Amino acid sequence: MKDVNESEVRRLVREAVDRALGPGSAPPAPGARTSAAPASAAAPAPGARTGAAPASAAAPAASARPASSGERRVAIGSDHGGYALKQVLVRVVRDELGWDVHDVGTHSTDAVDYPDFAAAVAREVSSGRAARGIVVDAAGIGSSMAANKIPGVRCALAHDDVTAINAREHNDANVLALGARVVNRGLATRLVRLFLTTEFGGGRHARRVLKIMALEGGG
Repeated sequence: MKDVNESEVRRLVREAVDRALGPGSAPPAPGARTSAAPASAAAPAPGARTGAAPASAAAPAASARPASSGERRVAIGSDHGGYALKQVLVRVVRDELGWDVHDVGTHSTDAVDYPDFAAAVAREVSSGRAARGIVVDAAGIGSSMAANKIPGVRCALAHDDVTAINAREHNDANVLALGARVVNRGLATRLVRLFLTTEFGGGRHARRVLKIMALEGGG
């Protein structure tokens, strides 16, 4: 094998460096990285905008999002006044829309207290065991109040297409409240479909949802 001429190697390295970096640049030290960091990795100039979204415009907190095990699962509950409508909605959600259903009760028309079942639904959603929840009582008002006491829950009382769509697009509602004496079965079924198929709009709405969530901490 021909002996390596160290002077010739240094000359070739110098010529390569001069071509790449301009005359007078020192050759790299042994083992040093010669490639410059990509522009995207450079530190931003003071006061420059980096393009990252501000924290207030980020997606809703992870605690409000369903765990992977509950991504296609709906928790549903009612008091005795909403029992008949709940039974209809269980079949629609499970058989027509293809979601898994967790029915927390009640399971008869015997008188019960709506906060117990609204809270049970809300806890399933808050924990991530269910992606969405549906609560039903005679008017829907009391159940929505009870569900909204559970951290991470945004329960919306809907009575027409506009309120159901707005609840999802603008407020990222994860629980729907219905009044069995306010909406008939056909309308209730349509509202549930809208609730489960309408996506959250994000953008400016995300910032506002975060502010709603911040109120849970007394902010």
